[in-house]
Amino acid sequence: MFDAINSVVGAISNVLYQPWCVPLILLAGGIILTIRSKFIQGRLFTESFKVVMEKPSTEGGISSFGALMVSTASRVGTGNIIGVASAIAVGGPGALFWMWITAILGGASAFVESTLAQIYKRRDEEGDSYGGPAYYMQDALKQRWLGVIFSVIIILTYAVGYNMLAAYNLQSTFKAFSFYGDSTPIIIGVILAVLFGIIVIGGAKRLINVTGVMVPFMGVIYVVMAIVVLIINAKNIPAMFAMIFDSAFDFQAIFGGFAGSCIMNGIKRGLYSNEAGMGSAPNAAAKADVSHPAKQGLVQMLSVFLDTLLICTATGFMILSSGIVPTEEMKGDAALYVQGALGESLGAFGPIFIAVAMCLFAFTTLIGNYSYCEGCLRFILNREVSKTGLLVFRILATALIFVGTIATANMVWNIADMLQGFMVVINVPVILILMKPAMACLDDYCKQKKEGKNPVFKAKDAGITQELDYWQ
Repeated sequence: MFDAINSVVGAISNVLYQPWCVPLILLAGGIILTIRSKFIQGRLFTESFKVVMEKPSTEGGISSFGALMVSTASRVGTGNIIGVASAIAVGGPGALFWMWITAILGGASAFVESTLAQIYKRRDEEGDSYGGPAYYMQDALKQRWLGVIFSVIIILTYAVGYNMLAAYNLQSTFKAFSFYGDSTPIIIGVILAVLFGIIVIGGAKRLINVTGVMVPFMGVIYVVMAIVVLIINAKNIPAMFAMIFDSAFDFQAIFGGFAGSCIMNGIKRGLYSNEAGMGSAPNAAAKADVSHPAKQGLVQMLSVFLDTLLICTATGFMILSSGIVPTEEMKGDAALYVQGALGESLGAFGPIFIAVAMCLFAFTTLIGNYSYCEGCLRFILNREVSKTGLLVFRILATALIFVGTIATANMVWNIADMLQGFMVVINVPVILILMKPAMACLDDYCKQKKEGKNPVFKAKDAGITQELDYWQ
């Protein structure tokens, strides 16, 4: 059954990742928005750090930092470890460079999509906000049908594609240990599904709070460990950078086989890691209680940089500085590649460290991914989901975690690539069409900052005349 599904999904994915489709849309969109925003990634980079520390505008509201942690829980995960290792193993060292390019250009896309989500967010009965791409497709673009399609794709991407992939990547890290056997994926799948079910079905909110604290803490430890590995392998650093740039600009090899090139793998895995332009993070961004939509746009832009330019780079440097050459087995299961690289530098502790990091990152990724789904389900139905319907949905999402652990590597990667490609094909053109209010919002923010004010947004200042739940 897995082979039949994989053959269909693989064929669709191959079409999506032709140079003229997802790569062109993603990179061209990022370039256009970077130019239109006057390189916001550079000129307001330090401002994004100031904004992320602001308290919510109203007491009890969700802060920019709180919304950042929700999106970061989804972003910072298996993509930062296994995704990077996979990109380098298959595409070569230059894939890391193209992940950097994807992130830098994606910062502008992340700003625009999250700013739009803030402008067009809705107010619920308790006074809290919610929203996302489906709402700016419905309210700004006046195309509810497109919002419904996009919501369906988000659910498929996160509850099916990304969560199955995260579950598979987690169990694959245990292949490096002697106790791994045929039944290991099943055992891990049961444990993971039970823990996931306790949270989404049983409502164990405290565990979410604990992991929300642990993810930033683990991220810091992970970066520190990367620095330690670089110090150990200091003599290899010049050769590491030479490999990255030589591979990144080996255009004869790139265009000789684009599908497996460093550019394609860098784009695919960069997108899987930072999600910039996909339209996922805006669902979390819309929940933030800020005085100006541009503030949350800046926060989500910062999240992209932290994810790719910091944590993904840490993984890439640890791997490449070790000097390990990936075998065919490592190309098929990238967890073995990153564990082998750290084993070379840190001995027996290396694979154990990666397994522990993956357990934490993967689990918080599963919860972060799922957090996008229920809101999209409500948008599709245009009403609150019944308790029975919600229970069935949560049970299905839990079952998919188990399926992911026993699936094949090729299938889970192809499904994730295909679904994230669909999200890009829909969302990036939409934010390009709707960039005018986002840019007007940015101009208003910069104007108020120059006047020495704490920016407060009013919709009419961006030329928005339609009635909104906020910003009137």
